[in-house]
Amino acid sequence: MEFGAVLQTNPPASRTIQLAQLAEVHGFSHVWTFDSHILWQEPYVIYSQILAQTQRIKVGPFVTNPATRDWTVTASVFATLNEMFGNRTVCGIGRGDSAVRVTNGKPVTMTELRESIHVIRELGNSRSVEYHGSEIRFPWSRGSELEVWVAAYGPMALRVAGEVGDGFILQLADLDIAEWMITTVRNAAEKAGRDPASVKFCVAAPMYVGDDWAHMRDQCRWFGGMVGNHVADIVAKYGMHGTVPDALTDYIRGRQDYDYNEHGRAGNTHTAFVPDEIVERFCILGSADQHIQKLKALAELGVDQFAGYLQHDSKEETLRVYGETVIPALSEHITAKR
Repeated sequence: MEFGAVLQTNPPASRTIQLAQLAEVHGFSHVWTFDSHILWQEPYVIYSQILAQTQRIKVGPFVTNPATRDWTVTASVFATLNEMFGNRTVCGIGRGDSAVRVTNGKPVTMTELRESIHVIRELGNSRSVEYHGSEIRFPWSRGSELEVWVAAYGPMALRVAGEVGDGFILQLADLDIAEWMITTVRNAAEKAGRDPASVKFCVAAPMYVGDDWAHMRDQCRWFGGMVGNHVADIVAKYGMHGTVPDALTDYIRGRQDYDYNEHGRAGNTHTAFVPDEIVERFCILGSADQHIQKLKALAELGVDQFAGYLQHDSKEETLRVYGETVIPALSEHITAKR
């Protein structure tokens, strides 16, 4: 299993870069960041500095969307970073949440999501693509490699992930929901004539190592509120007992207004509706052994990467424990002599 660290690009940018460097030191393979250009600093500028000050770590948005940036601009950024630093980028993409809602926009359609994935991937891999009636490509790009991973919850988005995504991003670590969603994506890939094993699976959730459960839950409760925004869209379309598991929809019954000014923030006052049980199910909390146990269960479901959110008050300590204990426990062990 690979490991990613998910950061917010809060100022100062030097702090984000420092945490990315520390993640690499502790054995993480990826650093992902939120991509919400009004709430936080512009991530693509910061990626350039992260890549310049690290050696091997890959960077990418968690997640971008097709609405706030022209697709060719997004692809150009990735291709440029790859030319400057080697192929060390990955594109996480979804229909849009905070980046579009803060500007009173709305998520894109599934058709737009599907088309944007194709355009960004082709250009990001130094290939030509049809765009607005013309065939275009970057004449300066040679040998760029870019995977596009699709973030999804609802049935239609899961189908898109399976049909066209290089990877699937699930932003919660509940074992039952993860199993259902991974199976749904694999089935969609198979029906589309793809090898289901070719789709990589990334589970993302807050990771907090500690023993004070009340504190850990309060530090990570914001995550249930963030997920609840997407779940509310699903419920509006399919109802409370539609085609997604009740475990994903039932907990938002008490959800009311959501303030994006507190989006992704520990202590978010608009997430009191999220029960303790959901925090524990959606996140990975507790001792290092408890983290390892849950991560091994996710690996058995076919999860290729765990990306841990660090929006809490124990960033460095969590990275340290993962580097010293958790990541080695989930890594392949090679013996020097038999």
